[in-house]
Amino acid sequence: MTSTRLLRPDDAPVLLAIAQEDRDFFAPWEPQRDERWFTAAGQREEIAARLEQHRLGLAVPHVVLDDAGDVVGRITLNNVVRGAFQSCSVGYWIRSAANGRGHATSAVRSMVRLAFEELRLHRVEAGTLVHNGASQRVLERNGFARFGLAPQYLRIAGRWQDHVLFQLLNPAMP
Repeated sequence: MTSTRLLRPDDAPVLLAIAQEDRDFFAPWEPQRDERWFTAAGQREEIAARLEQHRLGLAVPHVVLDDAGDVVGRITLNNVVRGAFQSCSVGYWIRSAANGRGHATSAVRSMVRLAFEELRLHRVEAGTLVHNGASQRVLERNGFARFGLAPQYLRIAGRWQDHVLFQLLNPAMP
C-alpha cells in the first residue's frame, strides 16, 4: 500500500539516486536543474530548504513510499496560505521504475486528506502541463476539477509553458 511521510535529511541519498537515474525521464516535466541538483550536497540543500518551509508553515514536503516502504517519489503541499484564502497547491513526481502503479493517485489522496482534515484548508490546487495526460488523470481520479488554463505559467524544460489548472474544495467547508 502506498503511503507518504515527512521528508527527512536522511532521504538525500535515495533522492539523489533517483535524480541521477531519472534525469532524462524528468527533464520534460520539470524546471531545468543546474549540476549541483545532481549532487549529494545539492539534495541536502533542497531537503533543508523544504524542511525550513515546513517549519514556517508554508509547505508540507513528503516522500512517497511503495508497499515495501521504499522511497519512490515526492509530493508536497506548497504555498500554504492562511487567512481568507486557506489554500495550497500540490506537486508530485514518481520515479520511472514505479510509474503507472497508482502511487501518485494514492499519494495525492493522502495529501488531500492531510490538507483538509489536519491543516483545515479550504482548497487544494494543482497545475499540469497541457500535454501531461497521466498527471491530469491522477488529479481527476482524486476529484479535482479543471478550472482554467494558465498561459506561460511555469518555466519547464527551459521554456515558459501553459498549464491546465485544477482545484479541489474541502467538502467540510461549504
